[in-house]
Amino acid sequence: MANHLDLEEQEQLDQLKHFWNTWGTLISSVVLVVAGSAAAWNGYQYWQNRQATQAAALFDAVDVAARSGDKTRLEQAFGDLKSKYGSTTQAGQAGLTFAKAMQDTGNADAAKDALGWVAEQSSDDGLKALAKLRLASVLMDQKNYDEALKQVSGSFPPEFASVAADRKGDVLLLQDKRQEAIAEYTKAYKGFEESVEYRRLVEIKLNALGVSPQAATVAAAPSSVQTK
Repeated sequence: MANHLDLEEQEQLDQLKHFWNTWGTLISSVVLVVAGSAAAWNGYQYWQNRQATQAAALFDAVDVAARSGDKTRLEQAFGDLKSKYGSTTQAGQAGLTFAKAMQDTGNADAAKDALGWVAEQSSDDGLKALAKLRLASVLMDQKNYDEALKQVSGSFPPEFASVAADRKGDVLLLQDKRQEAIAEYTKAYKGFEESVEYRRLVEIKLNALGVSPQAATVAAAPSSVQTK
């Protein structure tokens, strides 16, 4: 009986050796790949969390410096944030904060540079849109209407489309392009919901140009009455 068991064990051992000789290298490779992928993912998660934490700390430094009027610290913190963590959301937010601080102190060129950087480099589409809209305003103040128009002529996320149309209307009106401005204001008016206060501002602009936005909206709406 013992000999019989020994033979069975030997046979199973031989089968196991044969299996391992055939598939062992592949199995080991798969295990190493899986283990390596898990380690890489954990490392990436750690790196991302570390990036976010350090970026948040620098954003706080930008915010504090902006509120206290410490220009040197403001420029240093924003510069560090751009160079080290430029792809983070905090960098885009800091750019908007920095630009506002520069505008408040009359440094329009520095504000333009910061807004231009956010508009081009931010990883957040909403921050990009805000930067373009604010940059257009700065350019309008400088009477650089062509460049301002470029900022509001591209595509915008749906939630910013109506504001962009309104701002585009402002630029066109400053360029004495009355009909084109009316078209953009009308687009903005139609895009805002009735409960949005901004819609009332656009309506005032259209009324000043001799246009009734309500009439334009009714005229554009498809008729619900079918001709028999």
